[in-house]
Amino acid sequence: MTALAVNPVLLVLLIPAGAAALLALLPGYRLSARLNVLASLLTLLSALLLFLGKPQPGPYLLVDDLNIVFVVLNTFVGFTTSLFSASYIAHELETGRLTPGHLRFYHAMYQAMMFGMNLALVANNIGLMWVAVELATLTTVLMVGLYRTPEAIEAAWKYFILGSVGIAMALFGTILVYMAAQPVVGEGLEAMVWTVLIDRVAAFDPALLNLAFIFLMLGYGTKVGLAPLHAWLPDAHAEGPTPISAVLSGLLLNVALYAVLRFKMLLAAHPAAIAPGPLMAVMGLASLLFAGLMLYRRRDIKRLFAYSSIEHMGIITFAFGMGGPLANFAGLLHMTMHSLTKSAIFFAVGHIAQVKGTQKITEIRGLTESHPVLGWGLVTGVVAIAGLPPLGVFMSEFLVVSSTFAREPLLAVPLVLGLLIAFGALLLRVQGLAFGEPTGSSAPIQASTVPMLGHLGLVLAAGLYLPPPLTAWFQHVAGLLG
Repeated sequence: MTALAVNPVLLVLLIPAGAAALLALLPGYRLSARLNVLASLLTLLSALLLFLGKPQPGPYLLVDDLNIVFVVLNTFVGFTTSLFSASYIAHELETGRLTPGHLRFYHAMYQAMMFGMNLALVANNIGLMWVAVELATLTTVLMVGLYRTPEAIEAAWKYFILGSVGIAMALFGTILVYMAAQPVVGEGLEAMVWTVLIDRVAAFDPALLNLAFIFLMLGYGTKVGLAPLHAWLPDAHAEGPTPISAVLSGLLLNVALYAVLRFKMLLAAHPAAIAPGPLMAVMGLASLLFAGLMLYRRRDIKRLFAYSSIEHMGIITFAFGMGGPLANFAGLLHMTMHSLTKSAIFFAVGHIAQVKGTQKITEIRGLTESHPVLGWGLVTGVVAIAGLPPLGVFMSEFLVVSSTFAREPLLAVPLVLGLLIAFGALLLRVQGLAFGEPTGSSAPIQASTVPMLGHLGLVLAAGLYLPPPLTAWFQHVAGLLG
């Protein structure tokens, strides 16, 4: 059982790390694209093996019921995005937007990014988690600037600068947690091990913990894309390759949120520390309302869905800020549904932008006639992300609203208002994109629609029926979050 429990954890880390080193040496596109898909698939299978048994936590690595949710979701979307990436990047190579050298760099960075995100999720050391989040950030920064256009370079620098400010605040918060733990735990590694911290946190200085959480919330909140720390996100989505947009919205934002949740659990276990929930709820509501209003002003299709990601991360952060079994369950479910739905939307948008030769919303019309599969896929994705039944996002949003009405009815007013504002904006935009007289190119494109259709199928199935084992698992994790 020990070998079975330990090996999958190591494989989740070693497979992408080894694949990144190998892909950096391979010049051919077809071989590197296939190896990227294979490595992502093997990482997913390794993550699924974690259900068969969890190893005992060590000083560096931890597998528990909370991070298994994130690891499985992370590796699944990482795999499906690698499938989408294979056909998307092939078109970019054919049109000359990318060179073989760019592609070798891209595939190596993709696996390095997966390694960084997986390491952040299974790290038992809060310093190691910080390093892993920074590694994942730096790899995505490099990929955002892949096209080497002035706009892409500017977006990458903006992402790098704002991300560096955020990660610096997160580092300061991590140091403050260490300082709070040191008098109780002692100097050295033990004062940074999360399992040790959570066991002995009741004896820590609450003032240091309070200050630490503010810096951690602002620092990792920058990576989550919460307003007003969101400014890097729309540019990164608009100028980088679309597979990276799918990964940013579907995965990296969740990894940063995971870090926040870990420290929220730490403060919740200290009787004299401030309640972390109100700060999370306020930032979540602010992000929801701000992003909902900004959706009406977007002219670029990828920027439109970037602001939609800010909106939904606001909803998720608000749900976890409210806390309690129902709100935490709703937050976990909404995080899962958002990752699947938003990545499916970007799968559609990527190929749509390629076939139309533009990302401007005004120049894209009649997709359901010119490219029915992509057009109706986009419509289904937007209907899902807007929160209409019977898709899974409707269920999770309904649970968030219900739990808010039950506990804090006044907060339900801005919550529902934000949802309605975003709902109107998305339906207004998709009407023009999908219907009417087609504009631009109507030529067919070699597109892999399996990832998009697979994600949308899962979202529909979750809206109709949640398997009891999945429900029980999420309920258990929701109870851990307090």
